[in-house]
Order: sequence, then structure tokens, then C-alpha cells
Amino acid sequence: MLSRILLASSAVLLFSAAHLKTQSPVAMLGAAKAFLASLTPEQTAKAKMDLTTEARLQWHFVPDNNYQEFYKTSRKGLTLREMTPAQRHLAQAMLASSLSQRGFMKASTIMSLEDVLRILESDSGERRNPEKYYFSIYGEPSETATWGMRIEGHHISLTFVIAGGKVLAAPTFFGSNPAEVRQGPRTGLRVLAREEDLGRDLLMALTPEQKKVAIVDTKAYPDILTTVKRSAALDGQPSGLSAAKMTPKQRELLAAVLDEYCQNVPEDVAEGRTALVKAAGTNLNFAWAGVEEKKGPHYYRVQGPGFLVEYDNTQNGANHVHSVWRDLKADFGGDVLKAHYQEAHPSKPSKARGE
Repeated sequence: MLSRILLASSAVLLFSAAHLKTQSPVAMLGAAKAFLASLTPEQTAKAKMDLTTEARLQWHFVPDNNYQEFYKTSRKGLTLREMTPAQRHLAQAMLASSLSQRGFMKASTIMSLEDVLRILESDSGERRNPEKYYFSIYGEPSETATWGMRIEGHHISLTFVIAGGKVLAAPTFFGSNPAEVRQGPRTGLRVLAREEDLGRDLLMALTPEQKKVAIVDTKAYPDILTTVKRSAALDGQPSGLSAAKMTPKQRELLAAVLDEYCQNVPEDVAEGRTALVKAAGTNLNFAWAGVEEKKGPHYYRVQGPGFLVEYDNTQNGANHVHSVWRDLKADFGGDVLKAHYQEAHPSKPSKARGE
């Protein structure tokens, strides 16, 4: 009993540390070590993998059965439902260490929507289960080694690589179904409300002439265009409206959209994302597809030289959101992992960036 209390207390301390002015590599390292130390050998075999495993690049945001159909294999990692209560606290602390308070609230609430879907769909609890989220650690967590972690399940896929005292956090995917809960005790809940509202605020601030450029398709795409591709390239897609063609007020609205995505991760990691945005200057493009009105199918993206943000709300009668932050150089660890892979397997080509 005392050991469980100590483990739970450690989780609380780690959660608190993640939201103070603590460098996220330190918080994440402590959380990962505490989590691994709590596992049995059998659990460790599920949760801990080699940094260069192909499974690390197999990411998706669909339920397990759809994942298995897509990849022809099971999702890797240790689920919350396979953990003891104390271990779940430590897993949640690990999640908290990797996100900002804002991002952690989104992730936790997205997980809780599985109960809403279970009721709406009269599910047995096997497909829609808030404990079917997988926690994985890649490599050996340490202050000097390069290592990684992922938290993934329906509508959440968060990939992190920690190297040289820096956290590379991409892809970062958040989804929400329903986008707005429209019945039951949680009626009115919109987990990703700001992602939608800020994007529409920008669109509505554009002039009719600007909209002719920004709206690249009158029909919304059925999903984010990059889906689960390892490369976030959007070859052949119209760029939309350049920030250089926006007024100062419109650029402020564009900055607010991007800030929402930047601030999902801890402060020091968010600073890296913000640096990419600032480095782009007015070399940013905003594209919209679909209807302008609320509750209709719509999509938008913002792209700069170093990153891509995509958002869509088209499925389930335009009540189903997908959103993602992609780093065009550091997805899955980028060049850091490419170098690590070449050192570990010099005779094999690197797949760290999905080439």
C-alpha cells in the first residue's frame, strides 16, 4: 500500500513539474523513468522498444481495429487498461510532462469522449474505450542518449524524440468525435473549439477578393491531406492566400491560429514552434476548403517553410475534427534520428524521415 501511495505521489509531483518553468527534457526523462520502473518484465516488453524500430514510424489516429486493417499488425505499446491504478497515474504524468496544461486538457478530454461514443453507438466498450491508449518508449531514457516516446489511440497521436537537451515534438495530432457533444450530460462540450473558431475568424476577416484566393475548393476534403504519411509534403496543392497579402489585423488573426497549435506543448518546446513561425515572416499561406458557415463541412491549413498545420471537420455531418502540427524537418526526430539510425545500422538506409 505504501509503495502505491509513493508512486501516486510521484505522479502528482511529475505532473506539477511539467507545468512549471521546468525544461521539458528533464520532466519527460523523470516521468519516463518512473513509469518504466513501475512495470513488470512482461509490461516492459510491450512498452519499451528500440529507437530504430519500424513501428515508431507507423502512426495513426484511428481505433485499434482500423489500425490493424491499415497496417496489418497490432498497435504497439502498453495500454492504460493493462496497467495498475498506480501505473496509470505514472502514465498520465508522462503524458502531462510532454504537453502544456492546455494540451494535456485536450488529450485527457479527447480520451474521455470514447465513453460518449460508446453510449451513442451502443458499443460494448471494446472499440470505444478510454483506456485503449498506448504508451511507448523508444530507446533508453537518459540525459545523454537519444530516446523517444509516443502516446497514441483513437484521435490522439503524439510523437516525441529527446536528443541533446531538446525535445522534437511532431507529428502532434488531436481529433474530436463528436466535435460538439449534442446530447446527454456533456451537451455543448467542444474539445477543439478554438482550432475551429480561430480559423473561421481569420476567414471571415478576409475581403471577398482575398477569399477568392484563400478558398481553394468549395468542397471540403474528407480528411487532412497528409493523413498518416511520413512526409508532410503537399505537392500540387494550391497555396491559398499569402500572409504578405494580408492586413496587419488579418496577420494577427493568423498568428492566433498558429499560437493555438504551438501552445499545445511545454513552453520550451512551444518556443521552438514559435521560432519557426517567426522565421517564416510573411512567407505563410492560409488555405480554406468547404463552406464558410458554422456546422458545415470545412477544412483549412497554414503552411510555412518549416511546418504545416492542417485541420478538417467534414465527417459525421461535419461534427468530427482532425487537426495536426507537422514539422517539415523534425517529424519523427528528423535528421537527429537519421544520424542515430546510420550510426546504429551503417549498412542500411535511414527511414527516420520516411524517405
